[in-house]
Amino acid sequence: MQKIDWSSLWTKEDWWACWIGFIILILAMIGILPAGPKFGTWATLDKGFPSGIATIWDTLILLVILAVLAIIGLIVMKKDVKRFIPGFIFIFALSWLAILIGKQTTINAWGLEYVIWALIFGLIISNTVGTPGWLKPAVLTEYYIKIGLVCMGATILFSVILKAGGVGMLQALLVVAAVWFFTYWLGRRFGMAERFSSTMATGVSICGVSASIAAGGAVKGDPKETSYIIAWLLVGAVIMIVVMPPIAKAVAMPTNMAGAWLGGTIDNTGAVVAAGEVMKSKASLDTAALVKMAQNILIGFAAFFLAVWATLRLDKKSASERPSFMEIWYRFPKFIVGFIIASLVASLYIEPVMGTKATATITGLLTTYRTWFFALCFVCIGLETNFKELLSVGGGKPAAVYWIGQSFNVVWTLLIVWILWSGAFFVPPILPD
Repeated sequence: MQKIDWSSLWTKEDWWACWIGFIILILAMIGILPAGPKFGTWATLDKGFPSGIATIWDTLILLVILAVLAIIGLIVMKKDVKRFIPGFIFIFALSWLAILIGKQTTINAWGLEYVIWALIFGLIISNTVGTPGWLKPAVLTEYYIKIGLVCMGATILFSVILKAGGVGMLQALLVVAAVWFFTYWLGRRFGMAERFSSTMATGVSICGVSASIAAGGAVKGDPKETSYIIAWLLVGAVIMIVVMPPIAKAVAMPTNMAGAWLGGTIDNTGAVVAAGEVMKSKASLDTAALVKMAQNILIGFAAFFLAVWATLRLDKKSASERPSFMEIWYRFPKFIVGFIIASLVASLYIEPVMGTKATATITGLLTTYRTWFFALCFVCIGLETNFKELLSVGGGKPAAVYWIGQSFNVVWTLLIVWILWSGAFFVPPILPD
């Protein structure tokens, strides 16, 4: 029997994402977690700061909290903290600016979320002057997104998912299964490696960035390939935000059906919400969010099965040698464990024991911290992405796989939502507008 490596609990980034996410959840539950700066939707800049001068103080407090949380893990993992601090302050400043710009009235109406601006800022730097050496120690893309995903787990309540009466989960299963196998098959036909193809397929079929990170970790994929996939997913999300809502309106698609279509195809939770808001319909927004959350639930299952598959197939050294099941556990992305535990705590303790009001407050705080860690992550993705490489990787074949796979996703999901949500076959759950 393989010896258990207990040191991974404090030496691995995945576990530190869990510990930091749990700290944030506990602080929120006992009521001492600062809410961070508040930004309003603004046409003139003064409206963007409803708290006035207090926004500066709230920003500094949040900066210190996020830095301290990140540094705790870095110290134990024996990383260079002194070089991390100046870079982190700069990345935080870009994240702050991205969130503020995302609240501008016209930009907000177009659904150009903070994630897009965070990515743009990073891309501008990396594709013009290049990412400077002093900034690189703070470019910890996976560290930030993993912490954000654990926070995200606490915002996914079972009671919310059940409001869709299981139809949202049925849609998620039908869409994810078909799109995953089609995209994986296409990637292999285009000459992409199994790990690259599986990560691409997971990102396109489930939930973009989050799923890509989980899949890449599960199959031990190349981090550069994962970043490449994420970059295309974010580019695709921007285009789909702009294109899909007008199409849904032009064909007079029922609001719940339109929301289910958006939620099942756009590969980023924030972008899904943005697209739902562009529809100017509460029913569309709620349905889109529910369907996307149903897909989010599949991240953990997908990571587990990919870890098993990669361990027993891709890393099998010979026909007679079979990796141990402990290897599956070591490979499994631990931040997904944190994601699931946070969701269980919120669903089985916070909501039934602490009550609806407390639940709203706590999930609101966790959403805020998730947003900030996601913003940090997207800035870093931009800092690590070069447009020339994005278009030239694999002779452009992986880019073609993404766009063909995403096109199939849009068409297949439209067929599924017509069957499940249009009312042509049975009465679907209708969320109020």
